[in-house]
Amino acid sequence: MWRQGKPIRHSLLEARWPTAEEAARSRLFSPIKVGGVRLESRTWVPAMVPWRATEDGLVTPNVLQWYERFAAGRPGAIVVEATGIRDIASGPLLRIGHDRFIPGLHQLVETVRRASRGHTRLFIQIIDFLAVKRRPEKDKFFARFFALNDHHRAALVEATGDALWLAANESAIRRFLIDAPDDLLDSVLDERELESLRYGYRERVTDMDLPHIRELPEVLPGIFAAAAVRAREAGFDGVELHYAHAYTMASFLSAKNNRPDGYGGRRENRVRLPREVYRAVRERVGADYCVGVRFLGDEVITGGSHLEDAVYFGTEFARCGFDYLSVSKGGKFDDARQPKVGHAVYPYTGPSGYECMPTVWSDARGPFGRNVGLAATIRQAVRNAGCHTPIVTSGGIATFEQAEQILQSDEADIVAAARQSLADPDWFLKIKLGRGDEIRRCEFTNYCEGLDQMHKQVTCKLWDRVQLDEPGAAMSGDARRRLVAPRWRDTPEEEMVVED
Repeated sequence: MWRQGKPIRHSLLEARWPTAEEAARSRLFSPIKVGGVRLESRTWVPAMVPWRATEDGLVTPNVLQWYERFAAGRPGAIVVEATGIRDIASGPLLRIGHDRFIPGLHQLVETVRRASRGHTRLFIQIIDFLAVKRRPEKDKFFARFFALNDHHRAALVEATGDALWLAANESAIRRFLIDAPDDLLDSVLDERELESLRYGYRERVTDMDLPHIRELPEVLPGIFAAAAVRAREAGFDGVELHYAHAYTMASFLSAKNNRPDGYGGRRENRVRLPREVYRAVRERVGADYCVGVRFLGDEVITGGSHLEDAVYFGTEFARCGFDYLSVSKGGKFDDARQPKVGHAVYPYTGPSGYECMPTVWSDARGPFGRNVGLAATIRQAVRNAGCHTPIVTSGGIATFEQAEQILQSDEADIVAAARQSLADPDWFLKIKLGRGDEIRRCEFTNYCEGLDQMHKQVTCKLWDRVQLDEPGAAMSGDARRRLVAPRWRDTPEEEMVVED
């Protein structure tokens, strides 16, 4: 986990929880229309990847229990984790790239409806991603992946002063490079080769020499649209197109995208494919189905897109018809920490990853509501363009007063909370019932993010080792952690019946 230089340890925000009457009068618990969907409140659980699907991307009992637990807290909406649109292996992550995934996803929808008693709307985030390989052993890299050419021979001559490298046997050169020090490799390999050696090979949307990358603008609209149709058939209330962080669509939006085919370079070109994907989705699912987008207010990387780009993109997304805009920040491969050999690079380990999930170890600004200003600026631009598209904000939001102030000051229309909702899935309901003093408060140390980084089932340190003997409690593979928070047992049944 990356930390600021000379970080300051921030305390949690002081909280004054409202009475039930105060909560009922609040903006947070007022309804809002999102496209054709009515949310009972402006409370939102954004997409989180819990690592609970099968290796084939199918819904499991653990997946159902994960979302059932959030639904019991009755947020206005839950967004299901980033779900792959292609029918390709991607580990224990949900997929929606074939009709065989529909029955399990339908069961997920029904589970959430039942657990929330119909009070929570359910969206699913759909995503495309390119190949990312594990960091290789040095000898494996030079034996199997390194493509020797005349440039390397010439660079070796210059680095060593030995002209014999021009005619040397290829196997001899490979053996030499395996044992070569880093400074010599720096002068012989190009930037992408060094990255593949030290971080693992990673495809980019600018790799125009690869046919499948070159053809992305032709292929992706149809794949996204087919996935959205499956989402509708499964019963989801809407889809969220994943245009954020380190993945394919965000890479098209990035200022680092210099594709020469009309889909890179100027902002107008970089937003072209995201708009085409939206139009293809809309054409297939119809005008009455909710289609939202998650995108970045700032990439937080050198040479990347920043707020002025996001303002342009957000306005374009609103104009073309998205039903909501959900704003995030950072989370890029470009500045990620070097992984261990045998592991893949993780996009939340550098400065941009910190800005996506800020912790209590921070600079003077602190982590709380750190990214709200991005959403506020985008919202104002969208309103100035004559659009009333709801804006969802997130990032270190964990008290009623904080959320209510964001809404009352028109910085956003909906407040999302991932880590606080993981710490206490009932926290929105507890606020609504005037029982905020019972909330289990997130400590923002990113224990959960550390598990995600290791591709382990995500849990919260505040509850994953308590009541382990509870009958029926789902346990992690090593049987050391429970997988969902304990039920809020002290709630009288009559208080659980929230009026429609």
